[in-house]
Amino acid sequence: MKRRMILGLAALVLSLSAVASVGADAKGTTVCNMDYTLKGWSAFYKTSSGSGTITCENGQTAKVKISAKGGGLTAGKSEVREGHGKFSEVADIKELFGSYANASAAAGAVKSSEAQALTKGEVSLALAGKGTGVELGISFGKFTITRVR
Repeated sequence: MKRRMILGLAALVLSLSAVASVGADAKGTTVCNMDYTLKGWSAFYKTSSGSGTITCENGQTAKVKISAKGGGLTAGKSEVREGHGKFSEVADIKELFGSYANASAAAGAVKSSEAQALTKGEVSLALAGKGTGVELGISFGKFTITRVR
């Protein structure tokens, strides 16, 4: 079941990526990607932090700090070392910073994979990553991206 959920979310990520790429050329906007790492724990309250780099097709880049906070029925700890994100099309990289609504379900032990779809108004972010840890549960919260100056 976990494998089907991850494959389903991965298919959503790919479909969002295809739609974003087509629209970016037509409207003079750009598509941006993010490579990141994230480490955290949960015991009813869930918290994670990490860092990453956003790179856009129009040449804009930014180093970022990432934090995720929320709650739910969760327990465990995890570390994502090979995280990749794809944003929906935007006019400027500045639109990507801020807090995204987040809902996730996780079940993993030792080596695990994760995929999520997040939203912040008109901007969507699809995340997929590989890492290690033990986690079980359902959580809701916010995922915040802040530019590092």
